[in-house]
Amino acid sequence: MNILKKPGKAALLATGLAAAVGMTAGIANAADTVKMAVPTFLTGAGAPAFGVPARNGAEVIIEAINKGNLPAPYSGKGLAGRQIEALIYDESGGGVKQVAEFRNKVQKQGVDLVVGYISSGTCAAITPVAEELKVLTIFPICGTPRIFEEINKNPKYVFRTMGHATADGVAEAMYVKANMPGVTGYTGINQNYAWGQDSWRDFDLAMKQLVPAAAVSEKAQWPKIFSGQYGAEISALMLSKEKLVHSSLWGGDLEAFIFQASARGLFRKKDVLFSVADTSVYRLGKKNPFGSILGARGPYGIFAADEKSPLNIWFRKVYQDRYSVPPVGGSYQAAQGVLAAKFAYDKAAAANGGKFPSQDQVIAALEGATFQGVAAPVHMNRSGGHQAATKHMIGVLEWDKENGQPIMTNVAEFGSDCVMPPSGVNGTEWLKGGMKGAKC
Repeated sequence: MNILKKPGKAALLATGLAAAVGMTAGIANAADTVKMAVPTFLTGAGAPAFGVPARNGAEVIIEAINKGNLPAPYSGKGLAGRQIEALIYDESGGGVKQVAEFRNKVQKQGVDLVVGYISSGTCAAITPVAEELKVLTIFPICGTPRIFEEINKNPKYVFRTMGHATADGVAEAMYVKANMPGVTGYTGINQNYAWGQDSWRDFDLAMKQLVPAAAVSEKAQWPKIFSGQYGAEISALMLSKEKLVHSSLWGGDLEAFIFQASARGLFRKKDVLFSVADTSVYRLGKKNPFGSILGARGPYGIFAADEKSPLNIWFRKVYQDRYSVPPVGGSYQAAQGVLAAKFAYDKAAAANGGKFPSQDQVIAALEGATFQGVAAPVHMNRSGGHQAATKHMIGVLEWDKENGQPIMTNVAEFGSDCVMPPSGVNGTEWLKGGMKGAKC
């Protein structure tokens, strides 16, 4: 029986699915499996740099779970002993389409849980539906704080296994304060939807607290998501008096902007701070904007290159051997979401006398827990135990001539309780109030 299903034309377009041979096993019947939906961008501008690497990271972990090949503490086979039947499908198409797909996967195909989604807009649309349909849903990536601060203040079925945009904004502002003492002003270019809006808002609010002498531009740029063309925005940035440019562009938008801005000389004139540029560092190679400040929304991707834990060493080797490129942020984050499911099912089964647990038991096991991610511990200690916090890392991208690869230099690490608002505290209010309770 083929455990990896490929429903839909879009999923068939994605390469590499056939390589997941470890996701096949002789399963007697459906009762022996846990059916996991794994949505990610397989087509469109979000796919090459983010969605496909996220799929690859999920595949690596799912295959190893089914075979029992993961290092400790995840060496047991399956989820509470049952094989994962993964339904990997395309996230492209927007919130309305994805809500319909979600309902189809739950109501018609009978998935047991969902682990996926990248876009903040998609996650915002899915959140109330997941609660309505009462299905365990783990968001491994999407960044908007609105998920639990506005849309779903009392979650039961929805979890997010990484930090949100507030952590990015605070870490970025702290990095600027420590490393750019002469900064007098800042502007930005961010996509005009939830992720871009929240990223700019939180960076701006953090800068107002930490670097109050720096003036914010009134002409920050707001291109549509996946627009791909940034001539007018680059012209505006080139003419702006502010030296520092903040950007949370990601995926194809990020790469298109880098190519177009490089040709115009923007990176020679401005200091650019990217929230999510780690996703493209290996794809772009020597075409990267070296000297730029960048993050990976946590301790992921290139920031984990020197992490010596057995789990990380194993992950990087298996991933690179299979895909001929190191794992990036999306790869780590998607893998982390699957590990959260593995942790919760196994913990719930242990508390259930070794019997396969109910969904409520799995949810109880994950709420408020701390589990080991690929790169660092993950603390599910916000939003009633449904929102994760991890350490955060930011640095300067440079080229290692000796080894012929991009590397991070001047890296700063921030603890989770330094950059995330305390549990029960709204991120915007926390920032406006001076980040009280931050432990840095």
